[in-house]
Amino acid sequence: MISTSDRQQAVQLIDEARTEGARLHTACAELGIGANTYRRWGRGDEDRRPEAERPVPRHALSPEERQQVLEICHRPEFASLPPGQIVPRLLDEEGRYVASESSFYRILRDHGEQHHRGRARSPRPKGDPQRHRVTQPNACWTWDVTYLPSLVRGQFYYLYMIVDVFSRKIITAEVFEQESMANSSTVIQRAVLREGCVNQPLVLHADNGAAMKGSTLQATLQRLNITPSYSRPQVSNDNAISESLFRTCKYRPDYPVDGYADLSAAQRWVVGFVQWYNHEHRHSAIRFVTPAERHKGQDVAVLAKRDAIYAEAKRKHPGRWSGSTRNWTPRKTAWLNPDLDDPVYQLDQQLEAA
Repeated sequence: MISTSDRQQAVQLIDEARTEGARLHTACAELGIGANTYRRWGRGDEDRRPEAERPVPRHALSPEERQQVLEICHRPEFASLPPGQIVPRLLDEEGRYVASESSFYRILRDHGEQHHRGRARSPRPKGDPQRHRVTQPNACWTWDVTYLPSLVRGQFYYLYMIVDVFSRKIITAEVFEQESMANSSTVIQRAVLREGCVNQPLVLHADNGAAMKGSTLQATLQRLNITPSYSRPQVSNDNAISESLFRTCKYRPDYPVDGYADLSAAQRWVVGFVQWYNHEHRHSAIRFVTPAERHKGQDVAVLAKRDAIYAEAKRKHPGRWSGSTRNWTPRKTAWLNPDLDDPVYQLDQQLEAA
């Protein structure tokens, strides 16, 4: 029930809106109430619904019938069966109808007898995702595998792609004819050697696919001093950076939606995509510099030049700016699955916007 203070505040807000020229029905719709409710609240009428007498529906089950439902469910032959099985069996074996399946369920719930059964665990809360705050390149990578179509229906190639969370640079991208733990280990070893970060602290985030959690891959990660990080089971957006990158990849104008002629054709196309993405594409999450510039630290000079150009433009035409110029300050931190209520994250956002 809505409290009296909330009602008074709603009436006051609607009155203020009407004073400014808003229509009554429009103002009420903004608060999700009707015009008659507004008038009743304005009169100060008390809510009589809690004390209202509610007659028992004529078609409701009697106490004797409710008890009969419980006795039926307690019978040994029905003890392990749900109402969806009990009701048809009563019809077939005894030729009688007592109540609907929904009534059976409702009565069992009312008596605390509707519980999860079986050896399978009941659903549990997913919990919080693994969160990572990154302040430099090659500190946290995220990766995933996606299908690439071939000209043969039902046959696919597998694109492995690793991206740096801080710079958004594609660290490596390789295409194989199959998805396996061996290919995963190969891709990660090559990426680490190429970046020269062997035995440096590194977090590698992935989803829960078999190619990401197998024993062969785990041994490789341990040997390379890489800390694995995983998405929550059955949560699709815990690895959003990689998923977003795959969308960018597959929505390129030259992406062959009809499929690649062979493995070599797929590999050549991916090489061209990586070249474009890392060295030409201005990424919105990193102040519209290229991932390669961000990865090498060159974004500081690029953004400083942009800021100087904006400052000069404002000096020439100050009337065209109502406030400060666009913020071209380099982003100092990057987050994977941030907690929006985390004070550290909020402070980072304030510093980025300053």
